[in-house]
Amino acid sequence: MSDSGELRPRSHSRLADVRRWFKMARKNWFVAFVIDFLVIVGTAMVLSVAIKAFLIRSFYIPSGSMLETLQINDRIIVNVMAPDLMPIEHGDIVVFKDPGGWLGAIPTEPKEPLQELSDFVLGTFGITAPDSAEHLVKRVIGLPGDTVECCDPEGRLIINGVPIDEPYIAPGSTPSDIEFKVVVPEGSYWVMGDNRGNSTDSRFHQDLPSKGFVDQSFVVGKAFVISWPVSNFEWLSNYPEVFSDVPKP
Repeated sequence: MSDSGELRPRSHSRLADVRRWFKMARKNWFVAFVIDFLVIVGTAMVLSVAIKAFLIRSFYIPSGSMLETLQINDRIIVNVMAPDLMPIEHGDIVVFKDPGGWLGAIPTEPKEPLQELSDFVLGTFGITAPDSAEHLVKRVIGLPGDTVECCDPEGRLIINGVPIDEPYIAPGSTPSDIEFKVVVPEGSYWVMGDNRGNSTDSRFHQDLPSKGFVDQSFVVGKAFVISWPVSNFEWLSNYPEVFSDVPKP
């Protein structure tokens, strides 16, 4: 056989080997990419669930009871380590579940399976908060043992005998149009909305078994930042200067 006759099959064989190698490489690259993608997504979901369960959660504001501090549809980030691992302080903005009778019956609308799946996925990552309407957001005015009353001759709330000036209440609102005097039980809080004229807070639920107090077990956490929309981004303050002169009970 001539040299050309001997080399041709070897050349074809080597070319076939190269093609097989590239084909396997492409296949292995795709498999590796899919595995890496699934691992990344799975890890992100696990971390997201862990963060949501143990560190932070996202909620949106469904009503105007906290105006002007929080606008309707603002999204807030909540530290869920409070109050179990971090104490609640005067002035903190807390998210809590209905202690019983505060929200009344919550209307439920049937959802399409795709919407249910979307809520689950986005809620898992903290992008949306499908259960926000089942929670309330208020500012802590009274801590366990505090005596809170309305009001002094100047119309200010009084905590443990000391009147406070509240710069966070909505313009045009008075500290309270309802007179009251309560002693906050151990393990509970007295909460009020910043929009006092449009907030059915602790004052309006004194006829319930809870007497208007929010037991610690219902508190999901305390809000520390407005995350959305970007134009409303703000670190939330508990106004320590307002409560600095309030003595311990």
